[in-house]
Order: sequence, then C-alpha cells, then structure tokens
Amino acid sequence: MSSRAVFVVLCFLFLLLSPSFTTATTDQGLHARCESHSFNNGKSFRSCTDLPVLDSFLHFSYVRETGVLDVAYRHANLESSSWIAWAINPTSKGMLGAQALVAHRNSTSGVMRAYTSSITSYSTMLQESPLSFRVTQVSAEYLDREMTIFATLVLPPNTTVVNHLWQDGPLKEGNRLGMHAMSGDHLKSMATLDLLSGQVTATKSTNGNMLLVKQIHGIVNAVSWGILMPIGVMAARYMKTYERLNPSWFYVHIVCQPTGYFAGLIGGLGTAIYMARHTGMRSTPHTVIGLLLFGLGFLQILALKARPDKDHKYRKYWNWYHHTVGYIVIVLSVYNIYKGLAILQPGSGWKIAYTTIICAIGVFAIGMEILQFKKRWGCLLSKKTEDLETKDIEADQLSL
Repeated sequence: MSSRAVFVVLCFLFLLLSPSFTTATTDQGLHARCESHSFNNGKSFRSCTDLPVLDSFLHFSYVRETGVLDVAYRHANLESSSWIAWAINPTSKGMLGAQALVAHRNSTSGVMRAYTSSITSYSTMLQESPLSFRVTQVSAEYLDREMTIFATLVLPPNTTVVNHLWQDGPLKEGNRLGMHAMSGDHLKSMATLDLLSGQVTATKSTNGNMLLVKQIHGIVNAVSWGILMPIGVMAARYMKTYERLNPSWFYVHIVCQPTGYFAGLIGGLGTAIYMARHTGMRSTPHTVIGLLLFGLGFLQILALKARPDKDHKYRKYWNWYHHTVGYIVIVLSVYNIYKGLAILQPGSGWKIAYTTIICAIGVFAIGMEILQFKKRWGCLLSKKTEDLETKDIEADQLSL
C-alpha cells in the first residue's frame, strides 16, 4: 500500500474509534471524580454517584435488611457563606414532606453546624426539627471550597428506591439561611436514587410547570404593566393637546389602563398566587412592589367613579392625584419588571427585547415633550413674564 492509502486508513480508524474513546474517557473522568475522593475523617462508602446538577456528589453504604444508610453529601465550588441541604422525601417527589440534612458554617466562629429539618411547608426557613425516621451521627465539614454533610439514616427495611433532593443557598447576616435561587439548576436538583445500584434518575416534578408559570407571569406583567400602561399614559398626556384627537385620546387611555390592570390581575396576580401556593409566599421587594402596584391600580379605577366635572372647583386636585399616582405606577412597574427579570433569569434576549421597547417608548415621550413644550408650558412662561412686568411697573411707580 502507498503511504497515501495508509494515511487514509489511519484517519478512518481514528474517526471510527474516537467517539467511543471520548465517551470512555468522559465516563472514566466522571467516575474518577466521585470514586477517587478520600475523606479526611477516614470514612469510606461502598457506592458513590455524581449528581447531575449543582456540583454535588453522594457517597453511601446501604444495608437493605436493616435499612441503615450511611451517607455523605458533598457540594463543591461553594463559598463559606453558604448553606447546603440534602433530603429524602418518603411521601412524594417534591420539596413538601422532605426530610433534610442541613449544614452551614458559622460566620463568626467558623465552626460547622449540621442538623436535621423536616420540611412541612413551602415557606420553610429550614428550622431544626426531628425527621420522620431515625438519624444519628450528623456532622459536617468545609475544606477547599467544598462542604460535606455526614449522617447515618435508618430507613424502613427493604427500601430500595428513594426520592431525594439537594440544594444550596446564601447565608445571611446573623447566620440566617437565605432563600435558594429559583431558576436554572436549582429547579432541577431532585431525582430518584436506587440504593442497590446507585443509579440516579432525574425527576420530572412541578418545577417544569413552575418555570412555565413564571415565564407566563413575567410576560403578562411586562406587556400589561410595562407596555400597555405607559402607552395609555402617553395617550392621555400627548394626544389631548390636539383638538382633532379629542375624545380619541380618552378612549385609548381608557382601553389601555383597565386592560393592562385586569390582564395583570388575571395573568400576573393569578400566577403569583399559584406560585405562592406551590413554593410559598416570600416577602421579597419584587412581591411587595407587585402588591403595592395592584393596590394603586385599584385606587385609580375607584378614582374614575369620583372624578368631578371639568368646571368643578375640586377637579384640579383630582387631576393632581390621578396624574401623580399614574406616574408612580409607571415608574414602579418598569422597576419591578427588571427585578422580576433578575429573579427569573430567562436569558439576555428577553431583557434586551424589553429594554428596547421601553427605550423606544421613552424616546417617543421625550420627543413629544420637546414638540409640545411651548404649547404645554407657554402659558405658564407668559404668565410669569407678565407678573415680572407688573412688578417692574409697580416698582417704577413707587420710585417716582
């Protein structure tokens, strides 16, 4: 065979074997990442598995006849100002009912604390409490940016498969456990674990539906509060100055504002209530501002019933109130939408799209302010000029 033919054959063999070689190397690398780990306290376990998300690993030894499960849960690449938790849920595949092992490092003394917590509600703060099964030898360590929980659990005999979940979050001032992230891998950190084979199978839970609900919540509120509301305000402010657009501006305003409010009420508040029921109501700034916006919007609707006639002596006070509250709602709405985007983290494309829309609305508003400056403020400026001229005449008369 010629050298060229030999070269072609070797290239073909390389292409044929490289996928299997790469797969084998990857499998060995993942396996080694778990198997090669040695604990400083000398403990060893018969099985270990790389958990699919959050840089986590589970080491365990299990005796089926007695139900005794020795476990070590490791979480790598973690700051010391964090908490970790690993749990078994004997009743379902979600968070509610989970029996958790929790650990964190005391921010003052640096001493590790490990304890048990039974999760009975979605608004849990992972308070210390006994579990539904016996647990002993609970301890934890933090070395080289890796936190580990050790424990011995006594499960019902002949248990072979369990639902388990794992999580991490920030440690707040005063060693309070902050809420874990509600997006990305933090919504995927649950699976079923075969205690005999060590196989981990990802669990499809309500988290997938919850992510969809959050996306609907974000889109509905962005369109209703963040787009329709500003358009309705601009219609009332800029169209009203043109007589030929009267009363068209009022119809545009009255369509945009209630539509935005009720769309937010049904889609926005409705999805918020759904999330609160399934993940617990949390008093975050985003939640507080959202509730405040619904309250202010409701007051605006009630104000329409109390609007005086144009010639009424109290009409100007009503206008001041209505306009002031309206502008506050717009500013808070845009701010809260960005707060929601920061929580949901849907990808830069969504933030860029909304920013483009709101900037276009802002540029249009600035342009209209410039075009209508004389018409809107001319009377006020001329009145000030007349007042100054009157004062000058009176001063001249007094000097004479």
